[in-house]
Amino acid sequence: MHQIRTEAIIPAMPDAVWAVLADFERYGEWNPLNLEAYGAAKVGAKVKMVFRNLAGKGVIRQTTRIVAAEPGRELAWSGHVPLVFAGRHGFLLTPHAEGTHVLHTEVLGGLLPATWSKAKIARDFTPAYEAVNVALAQRLADLAA
Repeated sequence: MHQIRTEAIIPAMPDAVWAVLADFERYGEWNPLNLEAYGAAKVGAKVKMVFRNLAGKGVIRQTTRIVAAEPGRELAWSGHVPLVFAGRHGFLLTPHAEGTHVLHTEVLGGLLPATWSKAKIARDFTPAYEAVNVALAQRLADLAA
């Protein structure tokens, strides 16, 4: 198993951060990793997503399932291809003096991620997750303007 873990302080309240993260149909307007998403941010809901393929070229199309959806607190989804890949992608939101502390993670398992080194994860995946954090902060700033 591998874990990607990034953190950011976003100058917006947790409910505002949650609202942007839960608005899947607008991901294409700001999210550099999750290019498209269609569905509801409700536990058990299926959400069709198009991800940038960080392990190769092109995109990955997958139907994910929402596994955590607590407004203002947490949003997470999981997806899998039997034996080959399993992932749980999540955002944990905590109030902070400057707005919201965002813990952005993914736990990766399966045969494909088992072939990846920690160096590959750090080089090819972590910067993309950090870019989402930056884009999320920019999206919130744009909406507040």
